[in-house]
Amino acid sequence: MTVTLQPMPDERVREWIAQSFSVYLAERIESGEAPDVAEAKVRRSHAENFPNDQPLPTHRVFNVLADDELVGWLWIGPQLGGSDTWWVFDIEILEPYRRRGHARAALELGHEEAKALGATAIGLNVFGFNAGARELYDKLGYTVTSTQMKRAL
Repeated sequence: MTVTLQPMPDERVREWIAQSFSVYLAERIESGEAPDVAEAKVRRSHAENFPNDQPLPTHRVFNVLADDELVGWLWIGPQLGGSDTWWVFDIEILEPYRRRGHARAALELGHEEAKALGATAIGLNVFGFNAGARELYDKLGYTVTSTQMKRAL
C-alpha cells in the first residue's frame, strides 16, 4: 500500500469545508460543549481559516490517497500566522479504510511537508472520546501539552 498526499482540488474544497465543519461541530458537542458555544467556535474557525471558502495561503489541505484511491484528507498549517509551530487542524480517514495505517502514513507525510516549509514543531487537538486517535498520536511521538476537563452538574 502506498499512501500519498495530493493537494485537494479547488472544486472539492468547498464541499470538504462544509462536511469537515459539520463533523467538527458534532465532535465539539459530543465532547460536552454547549451547541451555541460550539457553533460560534466553528463559525469563527471557518472565517479565520477559510476566507472566501479557500484555505489560507500558508495552509495545506490534502486528499489522502492509498494506491491512488481517496481514503481521507489532511489539513495542516501554521498555528498562527508566521509561526514555525504548525498544527494538524483535521485528519480524517473514511470509515472503510480505518485501522490500516493510512492515518499514520498521512501524518508522517504531513510532518515532512510542514518541516520542508519551515515548521519546527507540530501540534494537534484530540477529543477525549477518541481513544483510537489518542493511541496513534502517542505512537507518533505527540505528547500531552494540556488537559481540559469537564464535570456535568
